[in-house]
Amino acid sequence: MSIEYPTTAHLRHRKVNSLNKVQDGQTLSYKDLHNQQKHLTIINRLRIFLLNDGLSYLFIAVWVLISSLVFGLGFVHYDLNDDAHLSGRGDAHIIQARTIFGKSFVSAKSAALCLHINIAFILFPVCRTLVSFARSTPLGQVIPFDKNIDFHKIVGYAICFFTVIHVLSHQSNFARLAIHNGTGFKGFFFSNFASGPGATGWIMLLCLMTMLYFARQKKLRRANVGYERFWYSHHLFIPFFILWQSHGMFCMIQPDSPPYCNYNVVGVFWKYWIAGGVIYIGERLLREYRARKLTYISKVIQHPSKVIELQIRKEGIRTQAGQYIFLNCPAISLWQWHPFTLTSAPEEDYISVHIRIAGDFTKALAAKLGCDLDQEDKVIEGDDPNGVNAGVVNKVLPRVMIDGPFGSASEDVFNYEIAVLVGAGIGVTPFASILKDIWYRAHWPDPNKPTRLSKVYFIWVIRDFGSAEWFHSLLHAIEEQDLDNYIEIQTYLTAKIKVDDIQNILAHDIGSERDAISGLRAPTNFGRPNWDRIFQGITAKHPNTDAGVFFCGPQALGSALHKCCNKYSNPKGTRFFFGKENF
Repeated sequence: MSIEYPTTAHLRHRKVNSLNKVQDGQTLSYKDLHNQQKHLTIINRLRIFLLNDGLSYLFIAVWVLISSLVFGLGFVHYDLNDDAHLSGRGDAHIIQARTIFGKSFVSAKSAALCLHINIAFILFPVCRTLVSFARSTPLGQVIPFDKNIDFHKIVGYAICFFTVIHVLSHQSNFARLAIHNGTGFKGFFFSNFASGPGATGWIMLLCLMTMLYFARQKKLRRANVGYERFWYSHHLFIPFFILWQSHGMFCMIQPDSPPYCNYNVVGVFWKYWIAGGVIYIGERLLREYRARKLTYISKVIQHPSKVIELQIRKEGIRTQAGQYIFLNCPAISLWQWHPFTLTSAPEEDYISVHIRIAGDFTKALAAKLGCDLDQEDKVIEGDDPNGVNAGVVNKVLPRVMIDGPFGSASEDVFNYEIAVLVGAGIGVTPFASILKDIWYRAHWPDPNKPTRLSKVYFIWVIRDFGSAEWFHSLLHAIEEQDLDNYIEIQTYLTAKIKVDDIQNILAHDIGSERDAISGLRAPTNFGRPNWDRIFQGITAKHPNTDAGVFFCGPQALGSALHKCCNKYSNPKGTRFFFGKENF
């Protein structure tokens, strides 16, 4: 896996083969490795599975089991023990509900109970401060807090699932009630839309479906306009909770034993969401408090390919490599908070983010900062605390508010002996902070920051280097001062190259100490990485070692890396631990 600098003839041969995409996928000869993996016992295979997936799947299995038990026990309880009654206006007309509704009454009540349980946990995963704190405690070794958003989605899907059961069951109940009372379609319509339980239920369903719709629009969420729709629509949970509180207070179905349901009773829903609700409200209040801290932009750098860099003065903000923040610009909107990964190292006296101008918010932010998108490079400095530009452009820089920083999987990079950092396209952003921090720790060790890290492989997969030119300067600086090859850089260019360009590349590349395209000593590889070969190389070079694989980029590539981590892990040899940016 080490980078070698061969003779001119060998370099020409390798470059020609690479340009013509003759990387045929042939792996190095690691017969012993393959035989060892082939004869793994079931227990060892289980151990490999538990390395990256075990806690997550175990957590999901426990949650499914809890939901199933709640539904099953509730079904038995309501079917056998609860003598429920149907309450008409003023309780004038009371009959046994099970006699009319049958099993649909039981399924509606059981599904409602499961909904209460899931609602009780829906807010915890999105309390970012709580999650960031919890992942740094010993509890983080047991509970996969980095999967907090995935757990939030699972609970959300569970709510949708039990909502369908609840709604369909009540449709059957309303139809049976209309037949029993002889009111026909008019009675069915009244129960659905004119009664308290029916009206609140349909409004709640509309809120839930709206949240689900915008949350599922992954393509739109890649642009800021999609993220804004997702963010705003998700706040429908507030009327959803309020309506749910009143939904059960209309007392369509009430028990035959105390506590009885009536309009003077506040209901039971608050008992389930009160804990998560209080913590979430506290989180939002803490966010407002943090946002009021004095922060101002010290410098704005406009990079090529519509990327702007914001350097913000630290005012009591402590950061770690790999963290991210939520950024708000009041001059644009008081309500829009957008996540951005930190690209500055903790050792620097400022925090920085690199923002690609792609959506409405980023375009508005660039305009407020005085960036000219038709100009390739520009530097705007704001050394004055009031944000008055003292540099090239005489402009008042807007104030920004910061929420965070928050932890991510990449924070664990120093917990492993070997780190494999894989960035695809703009997904390289999180690793700017990490590479800087690694470089600082290697050259100026801090006894207060112990690390196991002995080798770093940085793999960058990109279609066009021009889309991330700002990152080149960092790689150049690291490569210039990393004389011990502590950080090994590998770049892969996936764009198609014309035949005429091949000759130009060869003419400028052969005999030069630096790559003609990237300008790095490390040669540029053409085409997609051969992940099998890369993982085999790391396994052969670093036996009996724990390696952390950290990734940011497209989901398909993340899945491929995840599978390779499981495929090439060996409980008695090299173990690969997979971590993905997730916010």
